[in-house]
Amino acid sequence: MNDSQTPSYRPLYQQIKEALLSRIVSGDWPPGTFIPSESALSQEYGVSVGTLRKALDDLASDHVVIRYQGKGTVVATHDNDRSLFQFFHLTRLDGTRSMPISRVLLRQSRPATVEEAETLELEVEAEVVHIRRVRELEGVPALLEELVVSAARFPALEKEPETLPNTLYQLYQQRFGQSVAKAEERLFAVAAGPPEQKQLGVALGSPLLEIRRVARNLQGEPLELRISRCETQHHCYFNEL
Repeated sequence: MNDSQTPSYRPLYQQIKEALLSRIVSGDWPPGTFIPSESALSQEYGVSVGTLRKALDDLASDHVVIRYQGKGTVVATHDNDRSLFQFFHLTRLDGTRSMPISRVLLRQSRPATVEEAETLELEVEAEVVHIRRVRELEGVPALLEELVVSAARFPALEKEPETLPNTLYQLYQQRFGQSVAKAEERLFAVAAGPPEQKQLGVALGSPLLEIRRVARNLQGEPLELRISRCETQHHCYFNEL
């Protein structure tokens, strides 16, 4: 193991975890690729297989890699199934899930608000891309979403690609090299206003669930602010702990 790779602080498995993560972030191991075997990596870094395995298990817990018994370890990708079950928690009242279908209402670049700049750790009035969309479940409008990202991290997202996919996290990873590793969510009870009345077909003042999410990359930096307002007559927020 050369000096540039040798970690020098914190518990050994955490040092190895950070060394492996830095190689994933740098693109040495792109999403969807198998990384070297545990034995090969333990020899490269001069640590026991047990220490190396603990570092990989931590990365798996953080959804950075996926471990396959008998096959090896793969750098995680954002496919439709992973994004649905890891990041989308709205279900029907009977617990069934379905893939949300998105309809874009607004897509533009503009200066960030004070709240957006603070949340995304940008300069005040830095350029952001703002996307507003309705997400339908089984053909019925269920969520009205506002998404904001840095225009510097996601150049030309306000116009390219021409058609946005349902799974934006997959697009972030494949087109812009920005992988969402985790997200923080805060839930609020709010009343429906005119936009929700128009787009979700609910009465003014109806109870809605507001989900404020900050998605972060592999290094913990904020990538996206997403505010979703959800119809609650037929759907609920479900998260199994």
